[in-house]
Amino acid sequence: MTYDLAPKNAPWFEHLTDSVRALGYAAREWQLAAQGAAVDHARADHPGLDHHDGRVTGLADTDARGWQGRPHNPRPHYDAQYQLAKHYRDAMYATRHGYEDAARLYASGAAWAVRQVQEGSQPQYVEFATQRGTETLLKLVPGSERVGTDALTAARYSEAAKVIAAYEELDRCLYAAQLAEDIGSQDYVADHEASQMHDAWTVAEGIADAAYAYGLVLERALHFVLLGPKQAHHEQLAEQRAADTDEAAQ
Repeated sequence: MTYDLAPKNAPWFEHLTDSVRALGYAAREWQLAAQGAAVDHARADHPGLDHHDGRVTGLADTDARGWQGRPHNPRPHYDAQYQLAKHYRDAMYATRHGYEDAARLYASGAAWAVRQVQEGSQPQYVEFATQRGTETLLKLVPGSERVGTDALTAARYSEAAKVIAAYEELDRCLYAAQLAEDIGSQDYVADHEASQMHDAWTVAEGIADAAYAYGLVLERALHFVLLGPKQAHHEQLAEQRAADTDEAAQ
């Protein structure tokens, strides 16, 4: 997936748009990778697959006694399927995790860009609000996905309701993940809590898709909030051209 970047001398809002778009493309690539890995895992770990009964039989050590002297009977077809299933399962979880991280970065970055423009700032690229995690890793600050939806509604943005709905869906998934973690961290988990934790994790599995969908609607919202700055920039250029023309005529 390729796209043309704005030239270095382009106005700030062109670079900001590229920055958010790049985050979206990265999230999309991770989404495709996660989908492909899930398909590969389902195919390799299909319960209906039959194993060939052939075996390679021999002694591990002819001089060995007891357990070590028992015949060594590997099952090559079963072993191959098992190793492939493990490989695809690991890939599925790794790409799913990468997709979630990329999608959340996309949503958080797009939200940051919208907020900055709403506040009158002129950043050329996205900056992330992070905090030090318990494992010395940088993590997104909770709530960094929020935007000023009241301002979008007041400006009569046609997709303001979609922004609100997409954020509420993401917030629901994030809350479910936190709830599941809180229950799982308890010293004792009752049966009804275990069921609640399972349901919460099921909802939390939607974080990546919800974050990506939210990032998409926020990217469109960014184009909307940039209409004012773009118009001001065009007017400034027109005034400068008029001044240069008058100066040249004198």
